[in-house]
Amino acid sequence: MSTVQSAPAFELSPSTGGHGLTLADSAARRLAKLGEAEGHTVMLRVAVDGGGCSGFQYRLELVEAADAEDIVIRADGQAAVVDPVSLPFLKGSEIAFVDDLSGAQFVVRNPNAASSCGCGVSFSI
Repeated sequence: MSTVQSAPAFELSPSTGGHGLTLADSAARRLAKLGEAEGHTVMLRVAVDGGGCSGFQYRLELVEAADAEDIVIRADGQAAVVDPVSLPFLKGSEIAFVDDLSGAQFVVRNPNAASSCGCGVSFSI
């Protein structure tokens, strides 16, 4: 888990728009349920790493707090955090939670992705 810090360097909300990142209602509801089950607030860390079958891949993990350099995206009292290196790859993206026949998972709907693999974890720009 990430270390506790006093205040993130930059915070985004639906009203500020920053880089157009949004946390969908579905993701906020799921984070609230996960936090309730854990007994404390959880945040979703979204990062982009090199690799995967399409060139880049999303890394998603639950954390308790943001790192000092993280960008925090809030919606309905819940938050996702993104590191500054990943931010340009995620510009204009929506972070959502889907529960369908292929499973229940957080997804990144990224308008910058030119193509992606079948599982949706790997993408190219």
